[in-house]
Amino acid sequence: MPPKVKITKEDIIRVSMDMVRKSGVDALNARALAAYIGCSTQPIFSNYLSMEDLKRDIMVTANKIYEMYLKEGISSGEYPMYKASGMAYIRFAKEEKELFKLLFMRDRSEEIIAPEFDETTQNIIEIMQKNLGLSDKKAKMFHLEMWIYVHGIATILATSYLPLEWDEISSLVTDMYEGLKKRYLSGEESECVIS
Repeated sequence: MPPKVKITKEDIIRVSMDMVRKSGVDALNARALAAYIGCSTQPIFSNYLSMEDLKRDIMVTANKIYEMYLKEGISSGEYPMYKASGMAYIRFAKEEKELFKLLFMRDRSEEIIAPEFDETTQNIIEIMQKNLGLSDKKAKMFHLEMWIYVHGIATILATSYLPLEWDEISSLVTDMYEGLKKRYLSGEESECVIS
């Protein structure tokens, strides 16, 4: 008998990521994954207690890929740092549609979402405060409004709703930023308040 090929956790994650990228996370189940690998479900459940455990690892891996987009976008120097972070988010949505949907377009009603910003976002907000002379509260509100706009563009691309060109996207993001900047620097207040 030929020796059995050991299927590792890394193999399962790699193949699962390939499946998710092609067909979305809903296509990922033990039987489909086993068929894709060419094995029984036994190696999957030898490495994972449940498919939910595997999906958690898929989320972690997808988030690492997103963080790579963010890091590369900011370090490229193509745009100022604040715009670069938004453009990286949009690029991720355009190039990794299913991973974007998995991370940013899933139902979160059952999740506990921390109200504070993550470290990267807090650093960006501090840069905005310094560059624009905004209070912490105004900088957070500015960022929230900008992020909602950027998320909308990203969603349009992730769902293939409109075929926006990259130069159009860049102009849209700049126009929104400049419009918000003008409003915030003029002292106009937004009705929405975040803590």
